[in-house]
Amino acid sequence: MDSAEDSLIQLSRDCGPERGGPEGTPPEGTPERVRWEIERCKELCSALEQENVQLLTAKKAVEQRTQELRKEGDLLYENLEQQMSLNRDEEKSCQAGILAAKAEKNRLEQEKQMLKEKLEEVKKRILCEDPVMMLPTLPEKKMVFKGVVTNKEDINKLMLIPLIHYPLPGGSALITFEKAEVAQRIVAAKEHVVELSYGEELEELERCRVRVQAAPVDVLLPSALEIRLTRSSRSIVVSDLPGLGMPQEALLDKLELFFSKTKNGGGEVESREFLDNTGQVVLTFAQDGVAEPLIERGHIQVLIGKGRYHVKISPCMTGDVASLQLQPSRCPSTVLLSGIPDVLAEEPMRDALEIHFQKTSRGGGEVDALAYVPAGRQGVAVFMEDEG
Repeated sequence: MDSAEDSLIQLSRDCGPERGGPEGTPPEGTPERVRWEIERCKELCSALEQENVQLLTAKKAVEQRTQELRKEGDLLYENLEQQMSLNRDEEKSCQAGILAAKAEKNRLEQEKQMLKEKLEEVKKRILCEDPVMMLPTLPEKKMVFKGVVTNKEDINKLMLIPLIHYPLPGGSALITFEKAEVAQRIVAAKEHVVELSYGEELEELERCRVRVQAAPVDVLLPSALEIRLTRSSRSIVVSDLPGLGMPQEALLDKLELFFSKTKNGGGEVESREFLDNTGQVVLTFAQDGVAEPLIERGHIQVLIGKGRYHVKISPCMTGDVASLQLQPSRCPSTVLLSGIPDVLAEEPMRDALEIHFQKTSRGGGEVDALAYVPAGRQGVAVFMEDEG
């Protein structure tokens, strides 16, 4: 538009009367001047037409670009609407998933609580119904473990050899027969009259008799055992120690002195102890990271006194009983006698009981062992595995 206005201004200027024109311009009022003016106006009109064509072309280009931009804007708006719709759908889906997860969590918590309550009920019922829990006493049990490999399936199994400590109150005795059927007959009779004086020269009035009660012997035996092993991060086991004939405390001092030095790969020792009947020592360090490098070495040369000795370093494993199942067991050949009065010394009473229960006429048989505890005292009988 600016170029058009400039052309019009220039036209008006060129077509206007001039008092004095440039050189070569015909004088005013002459036909040559008129023709010259007409040619000038034609040139200006041609320039205006060309300018108009350029303006129209630019206008069309602007309108076309405007249409393209409008279409691009509509397309972008449509894509934005679709994306927003998808985001809304995903948000709704996430919210629904969160609500479903919360509902599932609540359901599982309720189910867990119900299972806990059922477990408590089962435990209470077991305490009331399990015959193991109904036994009057729970003897102390010492168990000896022997690793026995029989086949591939039993590689990880242990054989338990229990040592049952059975409490004996005063005025009682335990008698073990060589044959189980003899013990069964004695138990079936329940009560027995035992003569304490024997000999043909004694009169009937001089004979002393006591009544004793016979009962079976029930003990608890382990039926299943689960042990959880844990490796200590601060302790080591020192074995292959030399037999120097020095006291244990002195040897412990020597070992603590050696392993407390960092140049020997050790650190501050927190505790030390001998393992019973093994000749091995457990050393526990005050900090982590000391035991593991020593264990990786496997063996180390230790300075004890004036000599150096090679000892073995092993990890320290501790075991906790994770599960122990017991079942009642009746000793087939042993009988518990109770109600024995304190009328004779210990040895004569033991002899009298053994004589009485060895007589087949009294329903007895060969006695293998007999333990008697007088009234007013307490005793403990140890049951071991019958290897016969």
